[in-house]
Amino acid sequence: MGFFSALIGNAGTVSQESLVKDYGKLLIEGEDIELGFKLIRDVFIFTNKRLILIEKQGITGSKIEYKSITYKSISRFSIETAGTFDLEAELKIWVSSETNPSIVKQFNKSVNVYDVHMVLASHVLG
Repeated sequence: MGFFSALIGNAGTVSQESLVKDYGKLLIEGEDIELGFKLIRDVFIFTNKRLILIEKQGITGSKIEYKSITYKSISRFSIETAGTFDLEAELKIWVSSETNPSIVKQFNKSVNVYDVHMVLASHVLG
């Protein structure tokens, strides 16, 4: 867990305490939140068992969609950046054998997409 702890100081990360307080009701017994990232109104939560995406929709953000993706169902993922020093990027995640990405998220410079990629890779490839 040392790697995940090292990421906590980065902009865009959300404290474990805050994530447990806000989203602990989504966890099953034996599941622990390892790391979370906030993207404007959306939240990525990496647990020891799955990736949880929380997407707030609508003008007021009162409609919320919770997506749960097991790491073993992620067949591939990619990052696309505009350039070497451009911190704005797009993350794509394919689930199972889909030809188009199931999830496409735009990251601004408040979240280091390479950190998200590293955490995702450690779970999917590990």
